[in-house]
Amino acid sequence: MRGNIAQLMQQAQRMQENLKKAQDELATIEVQGQSGGGVVKVTLTGKMECRSVRIDPSVLADPEMAEDLVAAAFNDAVNKANEESQKRMSAATAGMPIPPGMKLPGMF
Repeated sequence: MRGNIAQLMQQAQRMQENLKKAQDELATIEVQGQSGGGVVKVTLTGKMECRSVRIDPSVLADPEMAEDLVAAAFNDAVNKANEESQKRMSAATAGMPIPPGMKLPGMF
């Protein structure tokens, strides 16, 4: 029984190290969301920090449409960042699902 507990502790420590590495990687990646066929582009990091917003000048003639396109591009970027985060975290936990609401040390 002792061997099993020691083995589980080692696995948990490796998983925690893998999660930390994945989080560090997410801080450096960038994803781009777009809308309106690319007239609005938003770039976010894997930690959801906005890096840039590009708006084609032709969109500015209609402020309401511009607002909608910026929101849509931002949502597209958030979805892509979440997908990348989930993929990297799943790899870090070797596919072992983490129950919703459970926080491992160091997770955001």
